[in-house]
Amino acid sequence: MTETTPREFHNPLLVPLHEKQTLPWLLARRVERFPDHTLIERKIAFGSKWQRITSTRFADHVHQVAAGLIALGINKGDCVGIMAHTSYEWMLMDFAIATVGAISVPIYETSSAEQIEWMLADCDIAMVLTETHAMAQLVKSATDRNDLQIFSVQRDGISQIIAAGSKVSDLQVHERTDQVRSSDVMTIIYTSGTTGHPKGVELSHQNFVGLALNGVEWMPELLKTKRSRVLLFLPLAHVFARLIQILPVAEEGVIGHSPDTTNLLEDLAAFRPSYVLAVPRVFEKIYNAADAKAGGGVKLRLFRWAAKVAIEYSRALDTDAGPTRGLQAQHALADKLVHHKLRDLFAGAKYAVSGGGPLGDRLGHFYRGIGLQILEGYGLTESTAPLSVNTPAVNKVGTVGPPVAGSSVRVDEVGEIQVKGPWIFQRYHNNEQATREAFVDGWFHTGDVGSIDEDGYVKITGRRKELIVTAGGKNVAPTVLEDRLRGHPLVSQVMVVGEGKPFIAALVTLDAEMLPVWLKNHGLPQMDVAQAAKDPQVLAALDRAVTRTNKAVSRAESIRKIAVLPTDFTEANGLLTPSMKIRRNPIADRFAGTIEELYAS
Repeated sequence: MTETTPREFHNPLLVPLHEKQTLPWLLARRVERFPDHTLIERKIAFGSKWQRITSTRFADHVHQVAAGLIALGINKGDCVGIMAHTSYEWMLMDFAIATVGAISVPIYETSSAEQIEWMLADCDIAMVLTETHAMAQLVKSATDRNDLQIFSVQRDGISQIIAAGSKVSDLQVHERTDQVRSSDVMTIIYTSGTTGHPKGVELSHQNFVGLALNGVEWMPELLKTKRSRVLLFLPLAHVFARLIQILPVAEEGVIGHSPDTTNLLEDLAAFRPSYVLAVPRVFEKIYNAADAKAGGGVKLRLFRWAAKVAIEYSRALDTDAGPTRGLQAQHALADKLVHHKLRDLFAGAKYAVSGGGPLGDRLGHFYRGIGLQILEGYGLTESTAPLSVNTPAVNKVGTVGPPVAGSSVRVDEVGEIQVKGPWIFQRYHNNEQATREAFVDGWFHTGDVGSIDEDGYVKITGRRKELIVTAGGKNVAPTVLEDRLRGHPLVSQVMVVGEGKPFIAALVTLDAEMLPVWLKNHGLPQMDVAQAAKDPQVLAALDRAVTRTNKAVSRAESIRKIAVLPTDFTEANGLLTPSMKIRRNPIADRFAGTIEELYAS
């Protein structure tokens, strides 16, 4: 860190906070301001038509479900689980739970019985709404409690809840809503838990609603326009998607849900969002798929030339002189031949919000160069998603933006990012020790390492606990290497190793979806992942990718050897978290022999 780099930076609130700012208050505010405007477009099953639902109609539906929850004995402060793909029903149940002062507990639809058992017991869940009957049976198998109420959308669970509330008066619902305060816990979100049991992060109504109101003013180009439309496809069990779902309610936006990503391109084309949100892996996959689709020969050279022009053009935008006339001409030609086809995949969206991991300079400049501005952000469950985020007004590619309105960020003497502000959680549920360890003098210790530039823009270099110290004493941030190497079309996942070892190495898994296309483009016979992991030409291509990756670091930090595994890291085999982060300790344990072989000579 240079002497001119501030160690602390603060952005003030844009909208003041008050105790009535709750989720039901936010919906009532939307109804008052835009009663007949479309709030949600809901895809009708077995078709491509989208049903428009106004603010008033959605609020009425929420009210009916809330009445049912009261009739079924859900009291203020009770926990209610939601286990479903991203959907209208998820949003409906979430708002209804908040309306009666209860606490929603998201459960990933991929969660195991053991994980569900932990959540049911840790916060004493009183009711669970699942998407399918199979999910309901899984929840039932995870506990021996007879008092747990379980409903499934597939078996008309929403209708059953509404029917139960037929005798609950409007006054009873309103009385319950009036008791809710902004400081009340709105949700408990369990972190992915790369080690041990996941921790339940308690987030209040103020965390979400106050941040949504300030977020609208923070990014008016996205959120404060009549054309603001977002299609959600990321899991609503994750805090990132959850906040994005609430943002349209704070202004005049429209939201849609795409529960099945196999239909995502069709849904994007039908819905026509003005902005999208995704994790970096989605943007990597789109780039790699376009590269693979180009095949070989002239088409491949054309695509890679157009990609190079896009990156150079974007980089030139950050200079005082800007793009030269020659580069502008190349850019216009590249746009006519290639770029517009990639933009069409996003169905007219001008912006994309990326979070959940580092995007990298190359992809950031590539997408901005083709006309899709990716606003990279950074945050944690504990910070109600965005701790910092780039804005359309000033987007510094390669950073995760300045702290959002109301937040303060600082970097300590060892480079750890620390934060405080109204969007930071108050405590871990039933875990006072973890809460005490997370805060020092009111600052939340994120565990991430990075820096802050002279304008307050944050840059993340890795996790403090994940830093590798080699036998030579060199500190290495593995994520820089992992993110770059994962950008190769053949690569699915990467885990860098080398703690206490003489050099850095990596475990690499192959992308089963991209492998057949890559083999065809390179004139190689088809083979499965296990065969490809031993194929000389596949290994040679990965060695070249490692060489390119190493250009980003010093020789002491570079990858010297790799081991290509015959299987991938997945959530099913316990090597990925639900938010697609690698579980380093389980991977190291499972492939301990392979790691030792890397250093055997």
